[in-house]
Amino acid sequence: SLTVLQALEDGLKRADTDPSVKAVMICGENGKFSAGADIQGFSSPKRRGVALSPIVDLIERSKKPVVAAIEGVALGGGLEVALGCHYRIAHAKARLGLPEVTIGLLPGAEGTQRLPRLIGLPAALDIITTGRHIPATEALKLGLVDEVVQENTVDAGIRLANKV
Repeated sequence: SLTVLQALEDGLKRADTDPSVKAVMICGENGKFSAGADIQGFSSPKRRGVALSPIVDLIERSKKPVVAAIEGVALGGGLEVALGCHYRIAHAKARLGLPEVTIGLLPGAEGTQRLPRLIGLPAALDIITTGRHIPATEALKLGLVDEVVQENTVDAGIRLANKV
C-alpha cells in the first residue's frame, strides 16, 4: 500500500541520517514479510505518492547495512524489497518468488535486474519467467538468501547486523 511504502521510505531516510543507527532491518508483521502489491490497486487511478523502485534504490544505496528478515513469503514487490537489501535471512518455511508473470505482468521494481546479478542469469530467468515460489532452502543454494534459520528471523537478523 502507499502507506507502507511511505513509512518504509521515511524510516530508511531517518535511519540513514541518525548517527546512533548502525544497521537497518526490514521485516514484516505477523510472520509474513511481504506478498507484494495488491493487484486491485493497478486498476485504480494513479495516485500521488511513492513508488517501489525508488525505495528499493534507497535501500540499496544505504551506507548502513540493511538486512531483510523474511518470514512467510517474499513475493513480487516483497522480493524486490529484499533484493535491495544488503543481506537476506529467511525462515526455513519461507517462500520467495516473482509470481506476477502468471497474470501477465513483469516485475516492476528492477527485480529483473537485481535477481540475475545476485544468482546468475539461468536461475533468475527460471524464477522470473515461471513465477514459481522458491523454498528457502533452494533460495540459499542459489545465493538468493544468505542464511536460513528455524528460529525467529528478526533475532537472527539482529545477530547478523551486529556481526557486520
